[in-house]
Amino acid sequence: MSSPAVSSVHQALQKSFKNLENCQKVWKSALTECSPLLESLGNLAEQSKALSNVQLSDTPLRVFPDLEDRLRFKLLQAMDTVLGKLNDKLSSLQSVRDTISSHASGVLQLYELHTDSLDLLAVTERSATTPSIADMLGWLQDAERHYRQQFLRRKALLQMLRADNLSLVESAPQRWESLESASAEDCITDILCKVSFFMESELGK
Repeated sequence: MSSPAVSSVHQALQKSFKNLENCQKVWKSALTECSPLLESLGNLAEQSKALSNVQLSDTPLRVFPDLEDRLRFKLLQAMDTVLGKLNDKLSSLQSVRDTISSHASGVLQLYELHTDSLDLLAVTERSATTPSIADMLGWLQDAERHYRQQFLRRKALLQMLRADNLSLVESAPQRWESLESASAEDCITDILCKVSFFMESELGK
């Protein structure tokens, strides 16, 4: 029979991994929704560059003297709109980051609170269905670090995008995609598989 301290930490870990499972889904959904927005942003930048390279005064469109200014204004407006939508998605990513950080921090604080009641065996003991407390704490910290770094890198990229730097905006889709860390996401999926039986057994109590 596990001690009250072990049971308490196990329950907190179960909740944290369930939260991590939900957060991973929200994170992936938000990134999926970002992709077409970034493609749209890159296309708008490409159109703006093309407009700058064309002398409308040398084309039949010269009969519309304000056309270039109007087109440029519309493109800038469109870019601002897309950037606004991307910032909304960034808020979703930040919410995921904050939620995971909060849970990881809470479990660690609870563990530290019960340190006197948890000997080395209690912390390192594992079974076929339950990983050790030490392993699970480490996995949570790995997940928290991954999402924190991912959020900061994506936030930094979006903050760099400005309408007066069309080359950077045009390359935004590729830069955003390069931030993907498939191996880290696979590791988190693997972690969730490792704790799946543990989560179900705790839920059944």
